[in-house]
Amino acid sequence: MIHRQEAVIGGRVMSIETGRVAEQSSGAVLVRYGETVLLATVVGSDEPREGIDFFPLTVDVEERMYAAGKIPGGFIKREGRATEHAILSCRLADRPLRPLFPKGYRNDVQIVITVLSVDQENDYDILGIVGASAALSVSDIPFQGPVGAVRVGYIDDQFVINPLESQMEQSRLDLAIAGTADAVMMVEAGAKELPEELMLEAVRVGHEALQDIIKLQEKLAHANGRAKRPFSPPPADEELQNKVNEFVLPRFEAAVNSTDKASRSAALSLVQDDLITELGAQYPERLKEIITFYEKALKAYVRNNILDHGNRPDGRDLKTIRPINCEVGLLPRTHGSAIFTRGQTQVLSVVTLGSPGDEQILDGLGVGEKKRFMHHYNFPPYSTGESKPLRGPGRREIGHGALAERAIAAVIPSQSDFPYTIRAVSDILSSNGSTSMGSVCGTTLALMDAGVPIHAPVAGVAMGLITGEGERAGKWAVLSDIQGIEDALGDMDFKVAGTADGVTALQMDIKVKGITYEIMSKALEQAREGRMFIMEKMLDTIDAPREELSAFAPRIQTLKINPDKIGAVIGPGGKTIRKIQEESGAKLDIEDDGSVNISAVSGESMQRAFDAVRALTEEVEVGHIYTGTVRRIVDFGCFVEILPGKEGLVRTSQLADYQVMRPEDVVSIGDEITVMVIEVDGQGRVNLSRRAALSGEMPSQAEMDQDRGPSRGGPNRGGPNRGGPGGYGMNRDRDNGGQRSGGPGYGGDRGGYNAGGGRDRGGYGDRDRNSGYGDRNNSSGGGFGQRRPMGPPNRQGQGGPGPRREGGFGQRPPERRW
Repeated sequence: MIHRQEAVIGGRVMSIETGRVAEQSSGAVLVRYGETVLLATVVGSDEPREGIDFFPLTVDVEERMYAAGKIPGGFIKREGRATEHAILSCRLADRPLRPLFPKGYRNDVQIVITVLSVDQENDYDILGIVGASAALSVSDIPFQGPVGAVRVGYIDDQFVINPLESQMEQSRLDLAIAGTADAVMMVEAGAKELPEELMLEAVRVGHEALQDIIKLQEKLAHANGRAKRPFSPPPADEELQNKVNEFVLPRFEAAVNSTDKASRSAALSLVQDDLITELGAQYPERLKEIITFYEKALKAYVRNNILDHGNRPDGRDLKTIRPINCEVGLLPRTHGSAIFTRGQTQVLSVVTLGSPGDEQILDGLGVGEKKRFMHHYNFPPYSTGESKPLRGPGRREIGHGALAERAIAAVIPSQSDFPYTIRAVSDILSSNGSTSMGSVCGTTLALMDAGVPIHAPVAGVAMGLITGEGERAGKWAVLSDIQGIEDALGDMDFKVAGTADGVTALQMDIKVKGITYEIMSKALEQAREGRMFIMEKMLDTIDAPREELSAFAPRIQTLKINPDKIGAVIGPGGKTIRKIQEESGAKLDIEDDGSVNISAVSGESMQRAFDAVRALTEEVEVGHIYTGTVRRIVDFGCFVEILPGKEGLVRTSQLADYQVMRPEDVVSIGDEITVMVIEVDGQGRVNLSRRAALSGEMPSQAEMDQDRGPSRGGPNRGGPNRGGPGGYGMNRDRDNGGQRSGGPGYGGDRGGYNAGGGRDRGGYGDRDRNSGYGDRNNSSGGGFGQRRPMGPPNRQGQGGPGPRREGGFGQRPPERRW
């Protein structure tokens, strides 16, 4: 039977439905919010897994690309390895659910969240938590839920529940919270330097909002009516447990209380070996129980010592931070490097700067997602003194890297201020607690060493929690800068990163059934004190970003061009841009708005690429001075190429600051000369002046008019295809004796065509306007120089023209005259 419940959450309807699909699973629900739909299923084994001492819960998120109407990239064209967002969503669902299973439960439980539809406005990660909790609630698997989850934003000084993806750009907060009806189970947040008080208030607002989702699941479980399978943890052998406690407790004081992790581990291993030797002979078939009782005794000893005496395993009090040491600039060829050491936790962070084209393209369910700041976290086995095969990054590595990335992203400069793509890598060299927060500190130092103008330094610290049980119930202690043993044996790992002005990232994982606001408030306050102490030590090493980038980092220069000319830079099939990159050695990245980012290691390479792009796209402006090459010489001046494919005319009178009779007296083809643009007419033709470039003064309008010469208009010399003021058709303006549109034309002192399309008689250049060209006679309609006479011989036997009508050529009838 299909059961469906719905409620309005954040102004939109959320619905949960069971009984429609996946009937062979232990529990299955369809969750819909907006047009985002996912299927959450859970399957639990009937029998516990033998030989394990942990709860075997797995959570998987399956992103189906069809959910966003996409086909996967690559050759295989099907989904493969989970995306980073899917892995982070797995962790987000796992953390609030795991503490709510019964202690001692060893049956395999697998939760699979399959994304079926995304509207790219309602992220599926929060729905995944709700769906997993609902599937467990309608199943027969023992589960002390349900759990509700929401996202909290902070937009225009107001908290917003489940803001849309399109609203998140304006939000100062991105907080995911999950909890039961009574307590908060999980918090993960990124913020833009939000004060601790607002962070705590956001948690309160979110916890109130998720109550409706909890009620929704309770109604669904009640309607489904499926009973939970019975489970009782196996009874403990109190006699054996007492014998273990009697043996190990006197030995723990010397073994546990040490500042060195390796020494402590060796001492504790010796205690365990002695225990097995002592009791193993009496109970040879119960070695596993003996080790379990040993671990419980160790956990109780460490926790009770902190609650009763405030003594931690390494001798610190509750608030003391371990010794800090910072170094920068260790690696000579990297763009920025740092080592951050806190106690026995040591992180090497290295920053690399790249061009905008190095941005990471996220092939996920989002819309054209890119990332220009990346932080990658590596945890090699030697960091814990172990030997095991190296594999690719696991879920833990991806999660820790993402947390540090979120903490620092809030202070990364905008692309307009710093157009680099930034990749930071944190390699854990030694691990004894809170390596993720060590990565935050190390990356901040490396960024400043690289010269990245971050807005403010970021530091991070991990907080722990110890709560009392039995006769100590109600007692609790918050620990600053927890180490490995405190993380393993404590109840909470509460990581807080931020600047002096506020929090930039927060993550809370707990192992109990929730914590109170009082504990959270205390943890945030204590975390700020520890964070500021660590930041002071960091700033003692480097107090501001370096003013100069590394000599080995690429330089990026941004050139703004007309977007209409992007095609000219790219060229057919990318031919032009490839040629520029090959010849200059630089890299070009072009944005749709016309921004051309040129990145190069050397200044010479940068300048070559910059000049090439500018030459292809620059608009010629009056008053600018160029160095160009003489391409052609004509009788009235020369044409100079000032930009690739762009020529301008230097008239004879503008070639020098003295009288020039012939252009050849001053320039030759191939000469490079400096010229000034003195005019760009309405058709884009460029007039240049070498004289103005030499003197630095523009010629007057009268001088330019005189250089052009008087009009040469005549009666009706133009035809229908030579319209326009003084030009041939629409492409050639002869009114001022200029050049052809788009290329060199006729100019100089030659007269132009008048507005009617005709041309007055006259010569070219400095010719005698009464005599025409050569020996041409202006008054008789004359011929061209000493040309051979046209027509049959005249009566004197001499060649000469035949009968001609006035103004015509030869025997052309009047209707065909020009």
